[in-house]
Amino acid sequence: MSTELWIGMAIAAAAGMMRGFAGVGSGMLMAPFFVYIFDPVQTVGIIILIEIIATAQLLPSVRREIHWPTILPMGAAAALFMPLGSWLLVSLKTPSLQFGVALLVSVSALVLLSGWRYDGPKRLAAMLGVGGVSGLLMALTSLGNPPVMLYLLSSRDTAATNRANFTAYFAVTLVALIAMMMVSGLLTWHMATMAAMLLPGFLVMVWIGGRMFRKSNETLYRRIALGILLAAGIYGMLR
Repeated sequence: MSTELWIGMAIAAAAGMMRGFAGVGSGMLMAPFFVYIFDPVQTVGIIILIEIIATAQLLPSVRREIHWPTILPMGAAAALFMPLGSWLLVSLKTPSLQFGVALLVSVSALVLLSGWRYDGPKRLAAMLGVGGVSGLLMALTSLGNPPVMLYLLSSRDTAATNRANFTAYFAVTLVALIAMMMVSGLLTWHMATMAAMLLPGFLVMVWIGGRMFRKSNETLYRRIALGILLAAGIYGMLR
């Protein structure tokens, strides 16, 4: 139980509240910090193992709000691009990867905080493009969230619908990513052990975050979610 692991537990707990409240963003919150505690490959493995358990915890409560015609094309495209992300994961230099993760988080949060919205229809080509970029980033950095958040939160859908769609999307893609990493030999028992140690606090805070969501409103939902993400990204770039 090193100091770094205690810090990791605290970060995981904060990320759990984020996931329970917003339905998304916990990986974005953990990754800029975890890459300094673990190496990039371990960071991806630990985060996806934590996230799949949290997704299973949340999915039953949001299933009625999910819009599957949007989620399934994005999930299929993401799965197709994950092998490229895994190849890049073991090829890129660590400093570039760390800064890129943080920059990606910051830019995504700023775009959404600017109030930008898209009022047009959700077209299949856009869904496939968003899913492909998301799958590549999910395998490369565990951060498949930014393109999906930009796409879904830019619409006029309610907070409940967005939260449900985020949960469903990551249910689909996390299963595909875990399977791919297992076949590639990128998941290890050490990752599973670290994830198991971080998981209890994470899940407790997921439950608390879910209760907070039921008492929130649309404006509060967006401000809290995006504010935390922006803070995490800035920290990661300045570190």
